[in-house]
Amino acid sequence: MYRGPASILIGTSGWHYPTGKGTWNGAFYPARRPRGFDELSYYAERFDIVEVNSTFYRMPDAGQVATWVTRTPRDFQFTIKLFQKFTHPDMYLARAGVTDWNLSLADIDAFKRGLAPLAGAGKLAAVLVQFPPSFHADEAMRDYLTWMLTSLAGYRLAVELRHKSWFATGSETGARLAAGHASLVVADDPGTGVLSTVPVDHTSAALYLRLHGRNAAAWWNHAAAEDRYNYLYSPTELMPFSAAAREASQAGRPVMAFMNNHFSAKAVANAAILKSQLGQSVPGDYERSMVDRYPDLTGVVTTSGLPL
Repeated sequence: MYRGPASILIGTSGWHYPTGKGTWNGAFYPARRPRGFDELSYYAERFDIVEVNSTFYRMPDAGQVATWVTRTPRDFQFTIKLFQKFTHPDMYLARAGVTDWNLSLADIDAFKRGLAPLAGAGKLAAVLVQFPPSFHADEAMRDYLTWMLTSLAGYRLAVELRHKSWFATGSETGARLAAGHASLVVADDPGTGVLSTVPVDHTSAALYLRLHGRNAAAWWNHAAAEDRYNYLYSPTELMPFSAAAREASQAGRPVMAFMNNHFSAKAVANAAILKSQLGQSVPGDYERSMVDRYPDLTGVVTTSGLPL
């Protein structure tokens, strides 16, 4: 699954942002595209991994997922976000237009069938299980988390918990995740508090980082959903995360880091800078307009084969 026991894979949350003020077109992707241009293939020439968020809104389709396998290099990796029916029942009911949640093992089986092409090709790095802030650590929800981890046994799991009750004394969250061979997601966003330092938990199988941005003003109040992700980390702000990734890797733990501050491809810029901070190559040419927009990329990326 991984290229080494202590690999560090860095990418973005999603690769397809075609509309809105924060589109990637004309920033990361060329404004003028040649015939047959493939965003995923273009992305995979520059990064090793991507976090797929579209599977949160609909079950993964095995036919579509199979195309991801053929459009990316053999060692390219994906993490897949769990379908919202499993983690956000109220959101699912509203979108599906039904009144009965009715979650079953058949839903688990359908999700697994959708992932089968990635798993079979060795391209499935992890399944992301993201719960909302309303998911509290009461007895029923602790039991549900255990059921979920058991149902998804066999996959590397990363669990994002957003309510403080999961981190209270006596919550037993760490033991519960360890029993399910799952990692606790380390997230950075205004909703759960900006992280000045990143704790490294050596008991987890992997370090899974998600950086959503720090746009506190637009996090809860915004004209468009994309506005909350309109934030560019400075190289200094990224250093605690590169240090945590390096420490975990040296301890023999795989690391996956994803930038979700996707507005205007800021996630791409920050992912490239994070790769550079960790001494990784930053392959592929970038659009000159991208570097003009984000000057911190100067000296990190190339345009038209020429270093900047």
